[in-house]
Amino acid sequence: MAEIKTKQTNADVIDFINAFADTEQKRIDSFELINLMQDFTGCEPKMWGSSIIGFGSYHYKYEKCRQEGDSPLVGFSPRKAAISLYVYVGQGTELLNDLGKYKMGKACIYIKKLSDIDQNVLKNLMKETIHFLKSRYDEKP
Repeated sequence: MAEIKTKQTNADVIDFINAFADTEQKRIDSFELINLMQDFTGCEPKMWGSSIIGFGSYHYKYEKCRQEGDSPLVGFSPRKAAISLYVYVGQGTELLNDLGKYKMGKACIYIKKLSDIDQNVLKNLMKETIHFLKSRYDEKP
């Protein structure tokens, strides 16, 4: 079985943003997202893998393939094409109607800039994400 690449690291989040965010707007939005996600979750930002900033964590275990590991509850990455928001939307798809301007990926939501979306809707998506993950993986919400 292949080793999981997205693990929590000790890399510095601020250094990562300053080196990785390719525009000033992306840097500003990244710091705003850190404040928003940290305030909402109560968790410090941590680097996951080489390019994801995550908040909190949960342990998952898939019975079918016996894969297990840890993953952030919510997170984001200031990628070149767009900012990737890692929030689970399977349970909160109706919230997407009010989110604003975004594109859907398989495992994330892509936004060009933070001002394109309603931050209160993002908070509701994070709330749904955390509730879903904690209930699915037998943790207390």
